[in-house]
Amino acid sequence: MKAFLVGGAVRDALLGLPPGDCDWVVVGESPESMAGNGFKPVGSDFPVFLHPKTGEEYALARTERKTAPGYKGFVFHADSSVTLEQDLARRDFTVNAIARDEHGALIDPFNGQRDIESRVLRHVSPAFAEDPVRILRAARFMARFATLGFRIAPETMALMQSMVSAGEVDHLVPERVWQEIQSALQSQTPSAFLQSLRACGALNILLPEVDALYGVPQRVEYHPEIDAGIHTEMVCDMAARLAPGDALIGFAALLHDLGKALTDPQQWPKHIAHESLGIAAVETVCARWKVPNDYRQLAVHACREHLNIHRLQELRPETVHDLLARIDAFRRPERIRQLALVCEADKRGRLGLQETDYPNGRLLQRYFDAVIAVKADSLDASLKGPAIGEALRNARIKAIATITPA
Repeated sequence: MKAFLVGGAVRDALLGLPPGDCDWVVVGESPESMAGNGFKPVGSDFPVFLHPKTGEEYALARTERKTAPGYKGFVFHADSSVTLEQDLARRDFTVNAIARDEHGALIDPFNGQRDIESRVLRHVSPAFAEDPVRILRAARFMARFATLGFRIAPETMALMQSMVSAGEVDHLVPERVWQEIQSALQSQTPSAFLQSLRACGALNILLPEVDALYGVPQRVEYHPEIDAGIHTEMVCDMAARLAPGDALIGFAALLHDLGKALTDPQQWPKHIAHESLGIAAVETVCARWKVPNDYRQLAVHACREHLNIHRLQELRPETVHDLLARIDAFRRPERIRQLALVCEADKRGRLGLQETDYPNGRLLQRYFDAVIAVKADSLDASLKGPAIGEALRNARIKAIATITPA
């Protein structure tokens, strides 16, 4: 059997990055011969098999032909006559179209090694334009590799722009869009994801609520970067720094300021009530891309409460208690850490403020620790019904009042 390691495993090895999953392409075989060698078929759209010992994926070399709009509009052809070069030709970027044989020799018909050395993300062929997911993949790769100096080749960006103009992005399904957004937010530089989508015009289609933030001014004394879109990029990158690989924190950071595009332009750079105005926009984004409920809930809480947490030291004990109740912290204690991280990312995601301390995150935790130390069995045993809840609330408020916000 002639099997070649392909794709990300080869690319990342050439970049000196830790190895990830290994994908293999098999040449000169058929589904029957693969099954005869003990491989387990798992592919529904085209022949993919699991190795009987390693469990790694082995796919038959294949070609593809566009038959309908969208990323599912393809017919695949795979048999023993398809060559390795034909299989590599259907891939998205030259850096992903490199194979390695059993002896370690590289097969690189599209000069992917050159583009790795030059730090360029370049499409393999005009067939790139047939799959709109590749726009998202380009942006997501930039979120991962921007820190290494990668850029999208001008001709590839031009092709992405033409794809957006042709309406290809309109055919993307929610599940796949969410998968790519989530992956980008797990990367080191989510801002590069936003910048890449904005540069080709896709951000206005996929996340118009975020795109609308660009050009919206903020008060310079609080936001030296001024532009609300730039601030959002900085907050996302700070969230990735504070909570590496945590897309939940990153998603709430991404959407926390959507209300700033909805405030009265006559009052700009002030954004009165933007935290409440943004909630409907957060819900719209989550519904559009079928975002999981835990992501939606944290994003709504962060949008509504981030200013309250920023001014936590000024709040009355009863106001603090009601904030904790609104975020459902008594049943979901993990919300304290999550919101503290999002708010810290918001405060530090500003020009010149990246290294500032954020004591309010620690204060929120101290308030919560004081509250949960209050036990219902310590209350007057004669209390009944609603009186128990009121007494518990009052005891918790007293516990909060004992904490010095210093």
